[in-house]
Amino acid sequence: MTRFSLMAVLATLALAGAAHAQNLTWRFDWQGGGGYSLRGALAFDAAMAERDVVVAEDVDCFVIEGFRDGAPIGRWALGMLTEDTTWRLTFHPQRDAFAVYGPDALMPQAWNMDGFGSDCGAGGFGFNIGNAAQDLCLDGRLLQMSQVAPDRPFPAQRDDAYRFPPDACRAPMLMGAFSPVPKEPPHVR
Repeated sequence: MTRFSLMAVLATLALAGAAHAQNLTWRFDWQGGGGYSLRGALAFDAAMAERDVVVAEDVDCFVIEGFRDGAPIGRWALGMLTEDTTWRLTFHPQRDAFAVYGPDALMPQAWNMDGFGSDCGAGGFGFNIGNAAQDLCLDGRLLQMSQVAPDRPFPAQRDDAYRFPPDACRAPMLMGAFSPVPKEPPHVR
């Protein structure tokens, strides 16, 4: 193979990899009860945008930041994911919305928070949608004042200009790297 041919093959492979690696981003804002709110964003491969559902394992970047009366109270990002983290996400890209509680989605969202609201950890922050409510977890405790109806719509907006913090995206796969398996909540509340 000539040097020119080798360079052409490498360039083609690089372009193919870049095209596959293009992500689409959605940002979102959630208003809870008691002055609680969160904002965040998620991104996944553009090839998945035509799907009806994108799930946690499909997401490349994700971050949430919590607030009470506008003051920061906590955050969680995909780079914080461990084998003990509750991580479930159900997003409908065609509808620009997260799945909410219903007969087909008993616990569609569990972002560093189980159905009890007790596993976001000391100093931790999480969000959940189950059969009882949409709500927040802070410092290993359910924030009951944050609760709103479990079936309330949760829209998101495309924003490909959004810039994720460094810990929001999955690290490049390394040989022998740990790949956590999302745990299932013990039950739906």
